[in-house]
Amino acid sequence: MASSSRHVVVVGSGIIGASCAAELTGRGFRVTLVDQALPGGTQAASYGNGAFLSPASIIPMSFPGMWRKIPGYLLDPLGPVAIRWRYLPRLLPWLWRYLLAGVTETRFRRTAGLLNALLRDGPERHTRLAALTGQEDLIHRKGLVYAFADRAAYETEGLSWRVRRDNGIETRELDRDALHALIPDLAPSYGFGILVVQGAHCTDPGGYVAGIVSWCEGQGVRLTQGRVTGFLSEAGRLRAVCTDRETLPCDAVIIAAGARSAGLAKLAGDRVPLESERGYHVEIPNAGLGPEIPVMPQDGKMANTLTRGGLRASGQVELSATDAAPDWRRADVLLGHLMRTYPALAARRDELVVNRWQGNRPSTPDGLPVIGRASGLKGVFHAFGHGHVGLASGPKTAEIVADLIEDKAVPAEIAAFSARRFR
Repeated sequence: MASSSRHVVVVGSGIIGASCAAELTGRGFRVTLVDQALPGGTQAASYGNGAFLSPASIIPMSFPGMWRKIPGYLLDPLGPVAIRWRYLPRLLPWLWRYLLAGVTETRFRRTAGLLNALLRDGPERHTRLAALTGQEDLIHRKGLVYAFADRAAYETEGLSWRVRRDNGIETRELDRDALHALIPDLAPSYGFGILVVQGAHCTDPGGYVAGIVSWCEGQGVRLTQGRVTGFLSEAGRLRAVCTDRETLPCDAVIIAAGARSAGLAKLAGDRVPLESERGYHVEIPNAGLGPEIPVMPQDGKMANTLTRGGLRASGQVELSATDAAPDWRRADVLLGHLMRTYPALAARRDELVVNRWQGNRPSTPDGLPVIGRASGLKGVFHAFGHGHVGLASGPKTAEIVADLIEDKAVPAEIAAFSARRFR
């Protein structure tokens, strides 16, 4: 069946779903995009992330020796990783797999290598996608800076930076003078930096996603609001997608519904241990300063980026239920880091406008997304669970899934992203 006569339903209009819709449209497929909310809205993880497009984001959250830190995470609700006590019993199986994923350097390196396959040319792919959709002004390829107190602080993360270099990521060391020449507003307490040369950022992630979808609609993609409730099949093959409003006959469906993808994956034969890794940001529209090149101060583990909405600090990991109420103290932790990172900002604290946001990253315990064919129903494809790297890896994920739909050969390492790994 020719691409132009095949109909693909994409469930989810975040960066992964939007990228899939754009890729399939370019290949001549008829596409319907289904979501409960508007693309690029505040409900989406795509809206509120750190806006980094970083080839260096290959380092998994689980690392050798992390198990020693779990008691501290449980006791400190405002630490860099927080686990809500009432959620712990449900989380334990996921958390055990999470710790095992990075328990040895070999496993740590394997995960980083696999993520590198998704991220290494992310800035170039976004440059092309932005140009295609008329949004060239949103993608900036100036590099990304990781700031440390001194070289000794950098060397405490030696394994992570060695792994990055081993995966071909180009970096440049910055002494105190070079660091402050690039980031003049940075506090003098930072005396050493690493520039990720090929890094890039997006100045409006939510607007970017909405713009991709808008371009897709202009190419004939149908955007429909609704909640997917199930699939119709015949002889083990997908025939239609059912929503709470209509039935959509189709040849294939891509599950790209972020943190709410696990239920749909189960209907297609795959049990995926997916959890909501909740993140926060604060954004100051009247900051009046900030880094022209985005910065991640390593003492705060937060992305500092100038966006259309102002100076944004994004980060934090909170493991809890998707629909749990936000703990806005965690956003205030980010705000406090901003005050320490940019002393001139702290001097104007009382006059600042601060917008706070909380969202849900879809995260698997091994730090890898779920990309590939469903196990129990032909015509169903997975594209979710990207955790911290959804924005950066969206276009590459879309290419992989489109190749699978067209029965084209894909790199052998893609098998590592299959949902079958959780059996």
